[in-house]
Amino acid sequence: MPKSAPFEEHTDRYEQWFDEHTEAYRAEIDALSRLVPADAFGLEIGVGSGRFAEPLEIETGVDPAVEMLEYADDRGIDVVRGVAEALPFRTDRFDVAVIVTTICFVDDVPATFAEARRVLRPGGSLVVGYIDRESPVGQQYQEYKDENPFYRDATFVSTDELVDDLEDAGFADFEFVQTIFEWPGEMDEVDPVRDGYGEGSFVGIEAVVPDE
Repeated sequence: MPKSAPFEEHTDRYEQWFDEHTEAYRAEIDALSRLVPADAFGLEIGVGSGRFAEPLEIETGVDPAVEMLEYADDRGIDVVRGVAEALPFRTDRFDVAVIVTTICFVDDVPATFAEARRVLRPGGSLVVGYIDRESPVGQQYQEYKDENPFYRDATFVSTDELVDDLEDAGFADFEFVQTIFEWPGEMDEVDPVRDGYGEGSFVGIEAVVPDE
């Protein structure tokens, strides 16, 4: 069952986070912009309120939370209700699929990646952005997850685990970026984006569908 109830009940609180953590949000956008191909026909899986799809110019978004989709629709995203493990789109439709701060909420990560690969064209790419479980912010989120309505049911993941699942789903040619090197609430400027992972708490992975 999708973990969408908190996002239906606390949509305004979700939106408020981005307004109160502008530097962290901008750093995440900067990181993802390095990986999302320009002028590609895109889908965001778990689009939420469209906070990432809009600046990344992703045309289509899918999410189970109706309240969030209303915000995304207002931001100009073509929204569809659905879940990551059973995407309501035909095979080989998109050039890029994006999953941002959502992978910890899906019921089945391997099924999610399999579906992403299905709807991507050969040579297309999947971009996953997330808080690494092994990072300082990830450790804090896990320690206090029961106090947060969004993270209470979340299953945080490490980069190595995601790479294994992506390889099992048939993706290749990985590229990594990282940012957020301090606590988001204490940032007074936008953190830089660096290659690789292991230092920054927010990690982005681009994984490519091999040409057939």
